[in-house]
Amino acid sequence: MKNPPKPPKQSQPLSPKPLPEEHLKDKVAPKPFRSPLAYLNPQFINSPDGRTLRILAEYWEPLGRFRKERVQDTVVFFGSARFASLSSAKQQLALLEKPGSAKLAPPEEQPDGKGVFSVTDEEVEAITGVDARGELSMKVKRAHAAVEMARYYEDARKLAYMLTKWSMSIQSKRKRFVVTSGGGPGIMEAANLGAYEAGGKTIGLNIRLPFEQMPNPYISPELNFEFHYFFMRKYWFAYLAKALVVFPGGFGTMDELFELLTLAQTGKLAKKIIVIIYGKEYWNRIINLQALADWGAISPKDLELFQFVDTPEEGFEALKSGLIKYHLEPAQKRGKDEGPEIAKTLP
Repeated sequence: MKNPPKPPKQSQPLSPKPLPEEHLKDKVAPKPFRSPLAYLNPQFINSPDGRTLRILAEYWEPLGRFRKERVQDTVVFFGSARFASLSSAKQQLALLEKPGSAKLAPPEEQPDGKGVFSVTDEEVEAITGVDARGELSMKVKRAHAAVEMARYYEDARKLAYMLTKWSMSIQSKRKRFVVTSGGGPGIMEAANLGAYEAGGKTIGLNIRLPFEQMPNPYISPELNFEFHYFFMRKYWFAYLAKALVVFPGGFGTMDELFELLTLAQTGKLAKKIIVIIYGKEYWNRIINLQALADWGAISPKDLELFQFVDTPEEGFEALKSGLIKYHLEPAQKRGKDEGPEIAKTLP
């Protein structure tokens, strides 16, 4: 009988050899440190890996503020950021028609609205250093256009004032139909200003742009928002709004108009969106909505998704009747969560 195999010898762990003292005498022991918490680490938050958290932050942070301020729903005003108030537009025109002035010309030298120059070509060249007659002429023409378009600023201001005064009289635990804008200048400023003058809360959904669009000063501070993502800003425009008022504007205004019309057309949102297009003369020159129906691109019934108005009074009556019909009568029962009324999305 063979002897059983011997178990293998267990190797003894090698004990580290102590380093010579001359290798240790100049060494400094490392200090312990704490890594930052993930949500306080700007390098992570601002990285592609942190994008999901940034998107969620632009949902939860506004939602929390809307709840705190007891905002139930909104009426959104869109329009050009380039339109100034009437007084500002007239002042700019007066300065252009008297080049080189740092202040307004005397009343007897004020422009008569016909675009007549008060300086000669030689005077323009002496002031600017170049023969800028054509350039100055274009600036004056644009200044006259600015005076003409300033009426929309004043109309938006008045309509927002009327709407806010009425909405503040509604018996409700929550703030109804709060005037909301994109937070910038022009028509956005006019809407916030009108609501501010009426003594109501008003919302600004500003966007961070490379050329820094500053919020206008009439937004309620607690409802002044700054967004990085356009689509999250659009979400809050669309899902809280019960009505949309579209003043003359450019690409951004048309983008918002057609996006909301598409949601209304497709019935994707489970609510009635009242769409008011302000300034029939302007919009009929810019886009031909009737032609879309004539060519079969949309249904003739889609033209009923919006209505044109030309005065603040007409706009207010259209808003008031629509909001009462679809969002006040009959009174809708709400659950325990009395937060903002975010529209449901239909499948």
